[in-house]
Amino acid sequence: MRLRDDYRTLSGAEKAALMLLSVGEDNAAKLFALMDDEEIREISQTMANLGTVSSSLVERLFIEFADQISSTGSLVGTYESTERLLMKVMDKSRVDAIMEEIRGPAGRTMWDKLGNVNEQVLANYLKNEYPQTVAVVLSKIKSEHAARVLSLLPEAFAMEVIMRMLRMEAVQKDILDDVERTLRSEFMTNLARTSRRDAHEMMADIFNNLDRSTESRFITALEERNRDGAERIKALMFTFEDLGKLDPGAIQTLLRVIDKGKLPLALKGASDDLRDLFFSNLSERAGKMLREDIAAMGPVRLRDVDEAQMAMVALAKDLAARGEIVIADKRGEDELVY
Repeated sequence: MRLRDDYRTLSGAEKAALMLLSVGEDNAAKLFALMDDEEIREISQTMANLGTVSSSLVERLFIEFADQISSTGSLVGTYESTERLLMKVMDKSRVDAIMEEIRGPAGRTMWDKLGNVNEQVLANYLKNEYPQTVAVVLSKIKSEHAARVLSLLPEAFAMEVIMRMLRMEAVQKDILDDVERTLRSEFMTNLARTSRRDAHEMMADIFNNLDRSTESRFITALEERNRDGAERIKALMFTFEDLGKLDPGAIQTLLRVIDKGKLPLALKGASDDLRDLFFSNLSERAGKMLREDIAAMGPVRLRDVDEAQMAMVALAKDLAARGEIVIADKRGEDELVY
């Protein structure tokens, strides 16, 4: 067992672990009860690896803790101060994920979070619940979202839910708390677990961001070593030509927000069918101007075309993630969730 005696080498997680070990089991249990599973796992693992810590270091920890508490005056917790604190003890990607969970787009309350769950996913879960439970849930989320979920439920079941919503009075707090607790433990936890992308999805996303020649080189090399893996990645990749599967509304949304300087360059290297799709969703005057811009460009570097097309793909995926457009998968059966 190593002897820790240099306070400067302690990480934030180690300070927290040491503090919990020092306050006794009863107090530590109370503090653990206020943490989420990820925090408990991290601190528990850190505890197990602390080794022997000198008494002087423990004393230094408590002196610092007391000094910080006594010198702060009144304590004010904000998103910004929380983010600054987290940045001192973990890397930026983890902080970003935690802050996104806290402040959005996932939402600040359980009901906000539920409002951001794909309606098909939510309907599939709710159709196995009691109609009264579903009535409570639909009464707590936004009307537009509730309508989409209701339309996806089996018709007879949906009518049972509607009848209960019509008769529903103010929901008692203990019932609401019970529904929220069930959703949190059974639904949101499972959703978070199943929404993690597998390795093939992750690699497809990475390959989408490679230039065309590099992507082709890697795919060819992968086909030689792992043909099944290469085929799965290719099936999951969303490419520039896949924009041709977007419906007119999605194309028009994309056209409204795309960098107008990138559009002619991206379409310069597009197939005739994809060009025509974009032209058909522009006014006659705008389409004519875009054709003239493309024709006036002359020869362009393939790398520049690739970058412009990748920017359009990234924008489309961002719009899909925000629910502003729907991207169908390559079989046209389901929505892809990014």
